[in-house]
Amino acid sequence: MTLRMNEYITLGRSGLRVSPLCLGTMTYGNNRWGSDDAVSRAIFDRYIESGGNFIDTADGYAEGKSEEILGRFVAETGLRDKLVIATKFTFNLTQGNPNAGGNGRKNIYRALDGSLKRLGMDYVDLYWLHAWDKVTPVEEVIQTLDTLVRAGKIRHYAFSDVPAWYYARAATLAECHSLSKPIALQLEYSLVERTIEREHIPAAQHLGAAVCPWSPLASGFLAGKYRRDQTTEGGKGRLEVLKGTTNPVFEKFTERNWRIIDALESIAKQLNRSMAQVALHWAATQPGITSTLIGATSLTQLEDNLASLDFDLPQELRDRLNKVSALDPAHPYMFFEDTLQSRIHGGVTVHPWS
Repeated sequence: MTLRMNEYITLGRSGLRVSPLCLGTMTYGNNRWGSDDAVSRAIFDRYIESGGNFIDTADGYAEGKSEEILGRFVAETGLRDKLVIATKFTFNLTQGNPNAGGNGRKNIYRALDGSLKRLGMDYVDLYWLHAWDKVTPVEEVIQTLDTLVRAGKIRHYAFSDVPAWYYARAATLAECHSLSKPIALQLEYSLVERTIEREHIPAAQHLGAAVCPWSPLASGFLAGKYRRDQTTEGGKGRLEVLKGTTNPVFEKFTERNWRIIDALESIAKQLNRSMAQVALHWAATQPGITSTLIGATSLTQLEDNLASLDFDLPQELRDRLNKVSALDPAHPYMFFEDTLQSRIHGGVTVHPWS
């Protein structure tokens, strides 16, 4: 499957048109693994020049600096109407104040007002719930976000890092009560993290949401910058900076993942492509995927990411990657495999209506 940056797709069951690669701005204003403002601006300009129109930030990125820098770039270029700007709420930057974070109505209003001020905008095109907070009733979340859509402060909303059942309940309640529905899910997805294939992607496909993977290169792991000795040149890779934390997102150095790296490297050499291009192409062209987040700290990295759309991945090579990265069998998903389904249907093939 070949994609093009100037061929757009609607974000879920909505009228919002986005490019197949979304520019993530977690690196803006980030002194640990980010890029300075001049490099960030060059990346921003080149992404737009390539046909990209979808840019993602969050109020918690670099404590709000990412939003400020992005807002300045958009204002300087005069491209607000051309671009789809997305930001997020949930995370708390004020210790001791539980209402300065989470997904309750009080914090959503506070967070959006702060984001709009930093961005220098009067609305955002897409407002992401950044993560499930485990306490706020889903009814309060969708009612609040629907009110903001009706007020014109956000055009659409979506969910990042939530359970599949939570998204399904929100989408169903919104539909039943004629409220605006979440139009997308943003979740970790890559050759080394395929868990969302079990529940999230099927739920999104059935209920009309786009799936926008974050970390399709697994924080650089799939770009080939790490080897089994777990070192990188200069020791500045994100996985090295954050190793030792309790966040499982950054625990990529496993024997299973090294086997994936071996297969990926072999296939990349066969195609005369970089490992990053092959890994990103695989993620961006998987079933159910709409717009995949990319992040770059240099123009070279960005160009490499953009080139992931310039080739086809032959089915036999995709099959190799699928096999080496396949999820382990787990209950109850083994009941949905062809062998047991054949017993359910009396040995004949039955296709669902669509």
